[in-house]
Amino acid sequence: MALRELASLEKYLGLKKPNKYSSRGDKKIPVLQNNNGPPLVGLVTIARHLVKEAKQPELLGEAAEDRAVVHQWLEYRVSKLDGCNKEESRTILKDLDLYLQDKVCMAGNHFTLADVLMYNGIHPLIMDLTFQEKERYMNVTRWFDHIQHRAGIRHHLPPVVVLRNRIYSAKHP
Repeated sequence: MALRELASLEKYLGLKKPNKYSSRGDKKIPVLQNNNGPPLVGLVTIARHLVKEAKQPELLGEAAEDRAVVHQWLEYRVSKLDGCNKEESRTILKDLDLYLQDKVCMAGNHFTLADVLMYNGIHPLIMDLTFQEKERYMNVTRWFDHIQHRAGIRHHLPPVVVLRNRIYSAKHP
C-alpha cells in the first residue's frame, strides 16, 4: 500500500523521474535508495523528502507551528492509523471528527502533506462505513470528500460516495 501511495504522491507533486522503492520487513516499510547518501526508510521520511524534492515546502506547513502540526499528523498516521483494528478505527474516527469540527484541513485552513497521507490512510476506513456511519462522523466525512475531490489526489484509490441523496422526505404528501 505504501509503495503505491508514494508513487501517487510523486504524480501529485509533479516529479518527472519516478523513484524506485523497495520494502523492508513484515510490515512492508518503504525504502527509497537515495543517490546522495544512505537509503531513506519509512513513509513519513520519504514523503517529506519528495515534498522537498518537488520544491513545495508549503505542503510541510508555512510557520513553525504549522510544520509541527503537520509533523504531528504524519506521525499519527503511521503510529495510530496504520494497522488499527475495527474497534480502534471507531475511536480514531470519533477523535478526528471532534478535531475537524472547526477546521477545513488537518493543519487548519491550508492543504498540506498531512491531508494527503491521512486521506490515504483513512480511505479504507471510510470505504467500510455505511451511509449512517458516515453521517455520524460528519466532520471527517466532509474533510474526506473535500480531499478526495482535489485534483491529483486520488490516483490509485477508488472514489467513495459519502452523502446519501434525499430526494423525497418520508412525509411527502
